[in-house]
Amino acid sequence: MNDSAKQPPVASPGTESSGAAPTMHIDEVTVSPGIRLRRMIYRPTKPKGTVLFLHGFPETMYAWKPVAEILSRDYEVHAFDWPGYGQSSRPGADRFAYAPKDYAHVLQNYIRAAGIDRSALVIYATDIGALPALLAALEEPQIAKEIIVGDFAPFDRPQYMYESLQALKSAPSSGAVRAAMNKGRDEILANTFFRGLPVEDHYALAQEFKDDIAKAWDGDLTVVDAFYHYYAHFTRDEDYLEAHVAELTVPLRVVWGEKDLYIKKEMGIEFADRVKAELTIIPNLGHYPHLQAPAQTANEVRAAFAP
Repeated sequence: MNDSAKQPPVASPGTESSGAAPTMHIDEVTVSPGIRLRRMIYRPTKPKGTVLFLHGFPETMYAWKPVAEILSRDYEVHAFDWPGYGQSSRPGADRFAYAPKDYAHVLQNYIRAAGIDRSALVIYATDIGALPALLAALEEPQIAKEIIVGDFAPFDRPQYMYESLQALKSAPSSGAVRAAMNKGRDEILANTFFRGLPVEDHYALAQEFKDDIAKAWDGDLTVVDAFYHYYAHFTRDEDYLEAHVAELTVPLRVVWGEKDLYIKKEMGIEFADRVKAELTIIPNLGHYPHLQAPAQTANEVRAAFAP
């Protein structure tokens, strides 16, 4: 994406209407020098609060569209592409580290740039989006009304992680995984969302979402490259969170897919116990509950807004 280009909002066909129906638009916002984010916003006429969704690998903001459409009559809904993903900026790693701590600052800057009322904000973060949300909450305890996290690795527990993710955590194995993943684009896009699930639990992905992640995969810095750089700093930032986890004061909720192959549910159980958070392990779901069961994810968000 050209950071200097300013594009007008683009309405999604069929989502614009009058009266109580929400409106949806897609545009770009600058959150810091050299970092522009593509974002999607749903705005109802009388929102009861705001939801901000943070995607994982190899997703884009379109991963959240089915959930957003369920919630958008009651809540203002935001989602954006992380740097290195979708149509957001992809600066070289010498200018942006793609570390969880850097993503935490992107999140903080987005909330400020979007003018979101933190007192009425629920953040739902999964996979690579979850650790940055918690790191941001350590810096800004009032960043949100509540944060929902799931299917991620808050602490350095390789035994709970898929083999290739373990290998990404340190050199020299990380370089080999990076090369293999860049080469294996088609296989990853075809199978990542269903790996570990029996055939009967496979689910449909919107063609719009599939097209978007395929379009976003390549470039001078690929989605895999961004993921690799994230992992280069991952253990450091996990260790920081664990050392300061008792300082988290924002209300937390933990949601996990029972059949998550990439980050086992035992990680979610340990984290929820450490932070004294409500834990929901959803039967028969894998690493992407929001894609597999959007209505369930919407229910978790509604529960966060309940008195």
